[in-house]
Amino acid sequence: MGMLDGKVAIITGSGRGIGRAAALMVAAEGAAVVVNDLDEAPALEVVEEIRRTGGRAVACAGSVTDPAMPDKLVRAAVDNFGALHILVNNAGYTWDGMLHKMTDEQWQAMLDVHVTAAFRLIRAAAPYMRDAAKAEMEAGQRVTRKIVNVMSIAGTMGNAGQANYSAAKAALGGLTKTVAREWGRFNINCNAVAFGFIGTRLTDEKEKGETLMDGKVAIGIPKAQREAFIKTIPLGRAGTPEEAARGILFLVSPWSDYVTGHILHVDGGLDM
Repeated sequence: MGMLDGKVAIITGSGRGIGRAAALMVAAEGAAVVVNDLDEAPALEVVEEIRRTGGRAVACAGSVTDPAMPDKLVRAAVDNFGALHILVNNAGYTWDGMLHKMTDEQWQAMLDVHVTAAFRLIRAAAPYMRDAAKAEMEAGQRVTRKIVNVMSIAGTMGNAGQANYSAAKAALGGLTKTVAREWGRFNINCNAVAFGFIGTRLTDEKEKGETLMDGKVAIGIPKAQREAFIKTIPLGRAGTPEEAARGILFLVSPWSDYVTGHILHVDGGLDM
């Protein structure tokens, strides 16, 4: 038996990196998972991997910034698995630039993907989380539900070249604490996990030439800067997607049933 048997989860941005690792872990613990990615192919690959090991999963591809996507994701969970207990707002990317050169488009893009998308998805989930909990409480039942918003230590410390990303992640922390206050009485825990330097394609060497948004956004960190930054981490290395995902697993598991409104730092000591 898994500690998430009978639970249904939505994890955005779960076709790659930290989201993928989290989807596999949550499924291994018994939860049915709605796997979301901007691109359908990686989402389907994760679904197949989960199904091969006896788990349950469906793919729901598309951008979380699409105003129609929140309802689409929630319907995928409810129509396929009958409920919604876990929501992980993980999808996102970076679009860096020094503040004095940053465009309005760069600024707004980070707010849209990291804050507005999370807000819309939590709102869309309300009938199947908040309202469902009210009905259960009236029937004398207690079912704990979990929301996890993926932040970054950039949102608590700031980071040169990331005014947009840092502001968006800080705002996500405020949203997390407000949802925790509003929905706590319905047995809904809302927490955030703030990652440091995790080894994903967003933090890989920029010289590899990876891009997003049809080549519009270059991702990665210049090799020399990347190596210098890793030296500032007390543990002396980047974290792995699996290590990062364990923070998410903790916050959606029964281990954290009395934790809400908290920002868990998973950063190798970088924020000290």
